[in-house]
Amino acid sequence: MTAADDFGDGYAEALRRYLDEGGEASLAAGHELGRKALKDRLSMMEIVEGHFRLVEETPGASQSAALPFLLQTLATFDIATYGFLDGAKRYELQRARADHLEDRDAFRTALVNSLQEGFFVVDRAGTIIEVNEAFATITGCGPEGVPYEWPYPWLDDREDASQRLASLVQNGSLQAETPVRQRDGRLTWAAVSINSVTAEGDDHFAYVGTIRDITAARASAARERAVVRLATAVGIATSVAEVLDILLDELRAALDLQSAVAVMWDRSGSEPAVQVAGATDATAWRDLDPFLRDRFEEARAWPPLSVRAIGTAGPAGPWLGLVAVLSGVGAPTLWLQHAEPRFVGEDDRLLVTALVGHLSLAVQHVRQFENAREASLTLQRTMMPTTKPPVGFAVRYEPAVSPLEIGGDWYDVLAVGDHQIGIIVGDCVGSGLAAAAVMGQLRSSARVLLINGVSPGRLLDELDSAAALIAGAYCTTVFVGTVDTDTGTMIYSSAGHVPALVAVPGAELETLDEATSVPLGVQKTGPRPQASKVLSPSSTLMLYTDGLVERREDVIDNGIHRAGEVLAETIEAPADIVADAVLDRLAPEGGFDDDVAIVVYRRPPAPLEIDVPATADQLSHIRHRITRWLYATGIPDDLAGDIVLVVNEACTNSIEHGYRGKALGRMVVCAEAKGRGISIRIADFGSWKLPDTTQRTRGRGVPLMRAVSGDVVLDGTADGTTVTMNFELA
Repeated sequence: MTAADDFGDGYAEALRRYLDEGGEASLAAGHELGRKALKDRLSMMEIVEGHFRLVEETPGASQSAALPFLLQTLATFDIATYGFLDGAKRYELQRARADHLEDRDAFRTALVNSLQEGFFVVDRAGTIIEVNEAFATITGCGPEGVPYEWPYPWLDDREDASQRLASLVQNGSLQAETPVRQRDGRLTWAAVSINSVTAEGDDHFAYVGTIRDITAARASAARERAVVRLATAVGIATSVAEVLDILLDELRAALDLQSAVAVMWDRSGSEPAVQVAGATDATAWRDLDPFLRDRFEEARAWPPLSVRAIGTAGPAGPWLGLVAVLSGVGAPTLWLQHAEPRFVGEDDRLLVTALVGHLSLAVQHVRQFENAREASLTLQRTMMPTTKPPVGFAVRYEPAVSPLEIGGDWYDVLAVGDHQIGIIVGDCVGSGLAAAAVMGQLRSSARVLLINGVSPGRLLDELDSAAALIAGAYCTTVFVGTVDTDTGTMIYSSAGHVPALVAVPGAELETLDEATSVPLGVQKTGPRPQASKVLSPSSTLMLYTDGLVERREDVIDNGIHRAGEVLAETIEAPADIVADAVLDRLAPEGGFDDDVAIVVYRRPPAPLEIDVPATADQLSHIRHRITRWLYATGIPDDLAGDIVLVVNEACTNSIEHGYRGKALGRMVVCAEAKGRGISIRIADFGSWKLPDTTQRTRGRGVPLMRAVSGDVVLDGTADGTTVTMNFELA
């Protein structure tokens, strides 16, 4: 076996070990092989040719991975010497060596430049001292600029690069993906692999690395991730505005988006609808910039799924944003506006194009959802009472946030006699149109029974019979009560419903649960029970459905307790304020996941009676007491102000005319809540006087009273005058 054959076998074994294991130990074998080749006077060309032949024959090996081993082997030839020879022999030998080195350097340069990946060498100070042509293509910095001292001109994030350099020095190797800032400002990405080159007795004296462009690969992966995220997010969106918000969040960083605008035309030819997300003041078609309106009009003629960059700086950009036309009937056109004008690359277009198809499906879905939701809500509202409830009552219906914001909850408050008010709150099982249909039938049945004077317990017994004939009515819960507005006595019965709450000033919260039985349609052993409760003046009664107090993560008793706390805190407020406070305080962060019906009754205070001397100094006292009584009764502020005005006018008439020419007498003001309004009576005990027709600036009191109340009765006799004014709530 010749020396060349022996070297070739050893080189092949050492190269395979380096490719399999890597590391400094296996790389150092190249140095020993180089010394052996030098000793045996082997040809460097033979070594290089043999190296490339071995790499091609080795499965899975790459030229770039094997290159450091070749360079380590050839390094010995740079430091070797063959001794000194006398005379011409020494000269010829040195000249031959110089020629050999020159040829070797030229070959090495050609070899390095032939690599598709960028190649570079870094000295111990961090200065890049050698690069190839591929390195220049990737970073924009070629061999003509060598050396490149730290920090390098293509770095985009110097702090991150400094941390990686420290890691390289500490560990001797580095594999990373890093951003590269090109000379024209573009940002690209590169994968870098660096390893240290170690000489005997000297640690980390230099580093050899490769770099390759991964911008396209990263952009492709980013598009795929964006499409997956967007498709997942918009799949549960329930409005076009929500779709735009999701799109803006997804593309804000990728395209430097500032806002997104969707314009939708309908077949009527009217002004298109506009939905906006992000930083823009425009909320209607006429508010959009004329330039943008023109672009939207032009886009109506584009084919579906078109994406075009729009700008004012000419066909080459930079661009203000992108216009995208979605597909489907009546599909919107999107305007995606950049925070600052920018050049739109092919990757940007590909990303938006990839998302447009998913956006089209999402918008079609949410528009169908919105149409169904609007129809459902319209149906739901038509089933709810439309008349104003009696004095002291407040009613609320809060639909669930999803999916169609419609369910089987209902309420009813109606007069069933001169001083009897019937109250019903019910909750059908399930949600959607089916539950709403069941609710409508049960509500109609209960309403008829209440109007006919059926007691609460008997009413629920009759609803059991109705529920047996209505598909889906099984297990419906209902709370029924009748309130005597004169005595405050409430008779009630509950079919498996959550208990009503009663709050009394200065007393503990009370739950009305003494007449509870099974839900409708469930087998029972006897008649439904009923119980009574006397509601004192200024006490608060609240009926509600379980959507108000039930949470998946908590027991229902805690929700009932929280509702009671709100009643106690608002004990002096009118019923409307109480109802709003309950909804506001008990609403989950994301909205109710079940519909909620509430009836609040603040029993009006006892009838007011003010008996004072008929003197002008009493007017302020009367206004103050009337105002407080009206607030406690729950009269709206605007109506209360008008009532105080006309009461003051009537009292002024009594003071000025009731005792004209007679000794000073008294004046009585009485106020009482009745049905859907209140009645106020002002009386004096003087004699009736006809208005003075000669005065041009007075005599307008009675017309003012009639304008405000609409029902004014004047009863004037020789023993005094009584003015009765009735005020109905609108």
